[in-house]
Amino acid sequence: MRKVKIALIGINRLSHGTHVLNSLKKQSDLFDLVGYVLPEGERKKFPEIMPQLDGLQELTLSEVLENPEIEAVAVETEEIYLTKYATLAARFGKHIHMEKPGGTSLSEFSELIAAVKEGGKTFHIGYMYRYNPFVCELLEQIKRGDLGKIISVEAQMNCRHLKENRAWLSQFPGGMMFFLGCHLVDLILQIQGMPERVIPLSRATETDGVTAQDFGMAVFTYANGVSFAKTCACETGGFTRRQLVVTGSLGTVELKPFETLIDGGQFTTETRYTDTTDWFDVGVTRNSPIHDRYDPMLASFAEMVRGEKSNPWSYDYEFALYRTILAACGKSEEDV
Repeated sequence: MRKVKIALIGINRLSHGTHVLNSLKKQSDLFDLVGYVLPEGERKKFPEIMPQLDGLQELTLSEVLENPEIEAVAVETEEIYLTKYATLAARFGKHIHMEKPGGTSLSEFSELIAAVKEGGKTFHIGYMYRYNPFVCELLEQIKRGDLGKIISVEAQMNCRHLKENRAWLSQFPGGMMFFLGCHLVDLILQIQGMPERVIPLSRATETDGVTAQDFGMAVFTYANGVSFAKTCACETGGFTRRQLVVTGSLGTVELKPFETLIDGGQFTTETRYTDTTDWFDVGVTRNSPIHDRYDPMLASFAEMVRGEKSNPWSYDYEFALYRTILAACGKSEEDV
């Protein structure tokens, strides 16, 4: 099995850049990490991250893009630069793993999709919940019809961020809905498809005087019911309340806690399945195997690059998802 020659473009502090970097290094049987580029002053911005790059070769952007032997890139810049560098990589014929969800412009994201379509290479976005074992199981249950007609999805992804991190959210439309709510919108769309209507409801809690929208919420209307995504950066104990609840006419599945952190950066998920009309039946509860958030995601990307599997998330799906995320953030297409 050949290794995928890959380079890292950029790094970020609050998203998954360091996790992706460490997974690429750890999975040295799958990847040949040839080096990294810091195109947006990351060395000065994030000095605390730089030791994690020790032992790797620093390259220029041209050295990465113009080298045909480097077949793939992991674009891990700060969110506002993601679309810019992914589009450049696409125009040079690279396979792309990109941090979620992209930059803040729909028109620029549209150009990115056009570029990856033209090149025909893998375009893979870092929505790590796509690889959660119980999310995968749930999607199979839905596909088989085990839950019947889907009535609603309730998705929450909360936490308690520091004041400065919540202030940082002001650079994004919708604040927290853009930053973390994108994961939830992805889950809702995978389960229910495109909504009839998206109603943005994000707010600023103004805790500690922060005026960014640190309480993200959006409602999605469907013919059979209403779903919602909620993501709050000012919720004490919020991480342990992260959850996904899918209600169908024949049964309900609840993933909660969505993730319990285990030593070493591994996670487990708890699921509860109920398919009885008995009000007092607590259903069947199970815990997933202990799993890594990032290794399966990047291992799957390697398989796509080598042509061993196709990408389940099409170019058109990624564009529809991104457009829906912006709608959930309250950004209309006239604003872009």
